[in-house]
Amino acid sequence: MNPSPSVLITGSSSGIGLATCHEMKKRGWRVLAAARKTEDLTRLAEAGFETVAMEMGDPASVAGAAGAALALCNQRLDALVNNAGYGQPGALEDLSVADMRRQFEVNVIGLQDLTNRILPGMIAQGSGRVVHVSSVVGRVALPFMGIYSASKFAVEALADAQRVELLGTGVKISLVEPGPIITRFSQNAVQSAEGKLAERPSRFAQLYQTELTERDKRESPKAFALPPEAVARKIAHALCASHPKRRYKVTLPAYLGAGLSRFAPDALIDWILGQELKKRQSA
Repeated sequence: MNPSPSVLITGSSSGIGLATCHEMKKRGWRVLAAARKTEDLTRLAEAGFETVAMEMGDPASVAGAAGAALALCNQRLDALVNNAGYGQPGALEDLSVADMRRQFEVNVIGLQDLTNRILPGMIAQGSGRVVHVSSVVGRVALPFMGIYSASKFAVEALADAQRVELLGTGVKISLVEPGPIITRFSQNAVQSAEGKLAERPSRFAQLYQTELTERDKRESPKAFALPPEAVARKIAHALCASHPKRRYKVTLPAYLGAGLSRFAPDALIDWILGQELKKRQSA
């Protein structure tokens, strides 16, 4: 009897990562759930998942986690889902070098480092799947999320380049672009800004204060938002289908963003985003 296929899923503590863990376990996969915090790892273990401690912004942690995951699977890992990441809010002019560097260390460099450490085993066995959870803002950059958008543009470029580099190896890479999903992502983004942006001298100080105190106290979800299980199902298709797509869009804004990036003139995109910014500043 063939062993169950194995998958390492990063950022498994909640939201898309946790939903994907449950989806793949339901499909009979062996799930290795990676997270940063001890309490999250304990909770994941209690839910029946094998766990791996990993801090994406720490190269030593990424190296250790990759080694541990491969050891658990006898050096045969069938799939990797790169879901871990966060969004650093703020106008680009207000971000410190440390803010910008940390965003790329976690969302881009850590992601690619982990991928590169898992790939040799996949190439040796002649098969494997890698899924990067990107974003609609990897297609259309948003004001006040510029450094996060830049990190997702980078993830899109990495996947596009490596997908071609892996031709003939049996390893396939897919991108998933969720759009608005009902998770703690926005709350986590606000938490990463608290004590930083609101205290810095800025021409956007009033906007920051409004966003930090009101945005994520709203109980209603964003327009067109879907639950994380919707993303998990797309990830499952990328892992299980004989011919996975190169890109998966999940919500209506993800489809609209992809269309805008391909067909709309830059002036139109600027106008649309500018109108939204005016509404936020006048709120």
